[in-house]
Amino acid sequence: MDDEGDLAAADEVRVEGGIRLGQLLKLADLADTGADAKTLLAEGAVQVNGEPEQRRGRQLQAGDVVRCGDRVVRLR
Repeated sequence: MDDEGDLAAADEVRVEGGIRLGQLLKLADLADTGADAKTLLAEGAVQVNGEPEQRRGRQLQAGDVVRCGDRVVRLR
């Protein structure tokens, strides 16, 4: 799927202010637990705005796009 198709099919999550990446992975059902989120990040399976990300505590804001495997989540 290309970037435009990915964004069109992206799940949307509303956030007030901001959210940490590890929390978003759990909220969006991309990870069951914090330990699962940590493993996904360590394996390089997560991208934020097209860049690989390994920091579970990274602050995300509305407009950020998170990709994990074939799932894409856009923050609103």
